[in-house]
Amino acid sequence: MSRILITGAAGYIGRQLGERLAVHHDILGLDVQVPEGLPFACLQRDIRDPDLATLMRERSIERVVHLAAVLEDSGDRERDYDIDVNGTRNVLRACVAAGVEQLVVTSSGAAYGYHADNPAWIDEHDALRGNPEFAYSDHKRRVEELLADYRQRHPRLRQLILRPGTVLGESTRNQITALFERRRILAIAGAPSPFVFIWDQDVVAIIAAGVERHAEGIYNLAGDGALSVAELAALLDKPLLTVPAWLLRGALAVGHRLGLSRHSPEQINFLRYRPVLSNRRLKAEFGYTPAKTSEQVFRLFVEHARAGGRL
Repeated sequence: MSRILITGAAGYIGRQLGERLAVHHDILGLDVQVPEGLPFACLQRDIRDPDLATLMRERSIERVVHLAAVLEDSGDRERDYDIDVNGTRNVLRACVAAGVEQLVVTSSGAAYGYHADNPAWIDEHDALRGNPEFAYSDHKRRVEELLADYRQRHPRLRQLILRPGTVLGESTRNQITALFERRRILAIAGAPSPFVFIWDQDVVAIIAAGVERHAEGIYNLAGDGALSVAELAALLDKPLLTVPAWLLRGALAVGHRLGLSRHSPEQINFLRYRPVLSNRRLKAEFGYTPAKTSEQVFRLFVEHARAGGRL
């Protein structure tokens, strides 16, 4: 039995992971809001808390799973940066100070960035470039720079870095799934922009396996295969609205200037150049083959979203 701390433990993945690990381990969760009914102990605590190292020492924490992050742009870039980047810096400092053995971090495929010259399939050794115009992508890249620095300076802290593609499950609802709930599916002319999906249960299983094995390394998380926007529209049985990039860029420019949209023209790259993650290393080196392909995950999501009246 290991003593494991999970940040963001009340969240979508954190709750499922904590429940799974609590069967065989001593779990302590941290979150800024703690709902009733969690099947493991959880404290209301911010990851930026200066006393985090003291808590880890007092609880004899051996391993930390860092899930806490800002998933959607709050509109306050400074605040989001402070939570994502400075919060992770505080977790790293606390782990080193408390003698933690292993740190598992959920990064994101967004850390690679949304660029026209991205490889067709992105490997873990490809550059992390992020995008300054996307807070989430930019912050994930900066977090990974912190992690790389700590790997050099504090090699005793074993790091397992996971970079998921789009996480989907039966009840997922976020800014990505909101795109699928629209009456028409938007595509940009000349940009197939494939999506890679990873089943939420695969994500939980991979993190749990990494903790059990005391694993380290960096791995993309994605089901086999990818789906173009046209293929997504067909599976959703919705019309595909294809617009030229210049037209959408112009519409965003006007909307942003008038305060009708918080999205800037540069952000069309989110739809044009999605990073397509290779899972070769996950299967060959980590030893885990996702239970569902990208298409199977998406079909599962569609089935349950329709049953729930969301599609």
